[in-house]
Amino acid sequence: MSEFKDHFYLGKIVKVHGYEGKVSIYLDTDEPQEYIDIDMIFIDISGNLVPYFIDDLSLLNNKAVVSFMDVDDIDKATTLVNKELYLPLSLLPELTGNRFYYHEVKGMNVIDQNFGDLGPISAVLEYPNQAVLQVFVDGKEVLIPISNEIIINVDRTKNIMTVAAPEGLLDVYLKS
Repeated sequence: MSEFKDHFYLGKIVKVHGYEGKVSIYLDTDEPQEYIDIDMIFIDISGNLVPYFIDDLSLLNNKAVVSFMDVDDIDKATTLVNKELYLPLSLLPELTGNRFYYHEVKGMNVIDQNFGDLGPISAVLEYPNQAVLQVFVDGKEVLIPISNEIIINVDRTKNIMTVAAPEGLLDVYLKS
């Protein structure tokens, strides 16, 4: 997955749909209906974001069938298969409470209820079964699982995330 500073990854074109240039796309989101009314999407073509205008989009779970303007046959559609889709960050629905996008918490200060100040989030690392917050405490990497049980509060105005690390987790990283 490529990384574009002002855009977020929305999904991927998975296959051609029919013979008239339509494609099936996978939407990598919990709320695919949030994107039903988009009229343009950016496709990563050789590391460049190229805008494609949408003629029609219909949803089925986390998949959509899309027809793009100027993509009117199977040959043109085939060139788009396996390409990644992006949208500007400004189109992300605003999250509140303890829900957050990974890109918005980088740099946020983490405070553990027992340990105290851990420092800023360096990155969010995505592993197959679990995403984790990466924080460096006195030069030592600490990985904190992202879960509703661990993340107690996200204060966007103060740029602070309060966590309750499971017992012994911080000791694994900090006592060596």
